[in-house]
Amino acid sequence: MSEPMINFEWIYFFDLCGTAVFALSGALAAGKHRMDPFGVIVLASVTAVGGGSIRDALTGATPVFWISDANYIIVILATVFACFILVRKPHKLPKLTLPIADALGLALFTVIGAEKALMLGLSGMSAVIMGLITGVGGGIIRDLLCRQVPMVLRTEIYATASIVGGICYTLSIEVGMDSINALFFAMFSTLIIRLSAIRWHLSLPAFDLKSKRP
Repeated sequence: MSEPMINFEWIYFFDLCGTAVFALSGALAAGKHRMDPFGVIVLASVTAVGGGSIRDALTGATPVFWISDANYIIVILATVFACFILVRKPHKLPKLTLPIADALGLALFTVIGAEKALMLGLSGMSAVIMGLITGVGGGIIRDLLCRQVPMVLRTEIYATASIVGGICYTLSIEVGMDSINALFFAMFSTLIIRLSAIRWHLSLPAFDLKSKRP
């Protein structure tokens, strides 16, 4: 596997952007469930850093990123504060606001997770898995705290979009594509698949063991 060559500043920038987007997703979900301010902060935080924390724990990259860099917490708190000010009535937001915010976070964190795995010298397959964990981990925790079936476990295409994005990134690096172009290509691939699934309700076949009786 070729070594990724993305400038660290780019990685850091997109990581903070993904943190903000997923924090917004968590804050909106908390507003939808009428949580108090502390609940909003908790849900925004676990959504934003949950997947990356699991990734770092699995790869041995300790302390996890948000413990060693307070900017991630600052971004989360700033996002929550902006959400309190700008989004006064979550139930009046367009129905697709939360899914689209979640899709953006998925695209950003999938590629960042795969990139960080490659930087640690992991294989392409491991990078795809780490990208998936980074992309969906926070959302799983968010949905469980909201007492919902995690989005990744529903039939609508979600994890598949993350897997495709991770594969696109690792293969692009392998064939020698410029790292920045590979990053945008993989992010776009993830985003277009997820948004298409939202728009046209695309889903994978359900695994149904209930036999149909005549």
